[in-house]
Amino acid sequence: MHILITGGLGFIGSAVVRHLIRTTDHVVVNVDKETYAASHDALEEARGHRRHVHLRADICDPEAMRAAFAEWRPQVVMHLAAESHVDRSIDGPAEFIRTNVVGTQVLLEAARAHWSALDAPAKDEFRFHHVSTDEVFGALHHGDPPFHEATPYDPRSPYSASKAASDHLVRAWQHTYGLPTFVTNTTNNYGPWQFPEKLIPLVALNALEGKALPVYGDGSNVRDWIFVDDHAEALCKAALGAAQPGGTYCIGPRQERTNLQVVKTICAVLDRLRPDPAGPRERLITFVKDRPGHDFRYAMDPSRAEAALGWRAKHDFEAGLEKTLRWYLDHEAWWKPIRERRYAGERLGKH
Repeated sequence: MHILITGGLGFIGSAVVRHLIRTTDHVVVNVDKETYAASHDALEEARGHRRHVHLRADICDPEAMRAAFAEWRPQVVMHLAAESHVDRSIDGPAEFIRTNVVGTQVLLEAARAHWSALDAPAKDEFRFHHVSTDEVFGALHHGDPPFHEATPYDPRSPYSASKAASDHLVRAWQHTYGLPTFVTNTTNNYGPWQFPEKLIPLVALNALEGKALPVYGDGSNVRDWIFVDDHAEALCKAALGAAQPGGTYCIGPRQERTNLQVVKTICAVLDRLRPDPAGPRERLITFVKDRPGHDFRYAMDPSRAEAALGWRAKHDFEAGLEKTLRWYLDHEAWWKPIRERRYAGERLGKH
């Protein structure tokens, strides 16, 4: 089987590629534009594997997408390519609309043209898997039940609005044209190879360098955290037969933590693994002006997805976080050049 993955050099996409190469005999066709957060190193052994093909292409380019489908004739599409950082969407929403909305429409049309030309059995087996976020559902308050598959959409940021639009497009192509699509929504991912603009790697690397650890507002905002390899396993189970066309699946680990709890746990683990002569790293915590329109809480009820996919998250937050921090300690050669040349940890999204 040929599986076409978009965004396979990104954080979650590369975890999916690694999982497929390690656990299946399928050919992975990796379509990635190579934006600032892409990493060939994150593919690990898949990088030079005979069943992995990288196509440097933009999902917004109709000709390139048509060519990719014509050459590789995939039976499954896993669409992960997206601009994903909320703070960057506040500073520059246009690129989020272009990639997340227009790019999804272009990819859907290329997939539909390919699917329409298949014979009946191949049409029935084809799947278009769109990977999305819990942020499309808006914000929860203390005591609210977690998001689930029937939660109404209420996106609050340019990023979440662009992902909500792409989710609706995917469902519309299934309803209008019969293209066998489905959507998965998930919680905050963390783990090895995450570009250091996101909370956990940003705080960890600042802590290792003795820099301030910025916490928005009072740190009481709540997120549900999933280890990236657990998410990748769920995505592959969904794409390779467990999910049904027209379905929605909320994938989560039931691991809610406040941002301040996350930062303090990072400090405690690093203090144990690599003590700072200057003292406990909690001294570096600095409360900063809150993100504009900061959603208070996200949480997901994964019950339906767990039953449908035969999957549960394997890592609890503390075990997954320690594994992640040990990885960053061992991979300074990867993140140090990023910090020096591409992103030094400066504040984004202040507008």
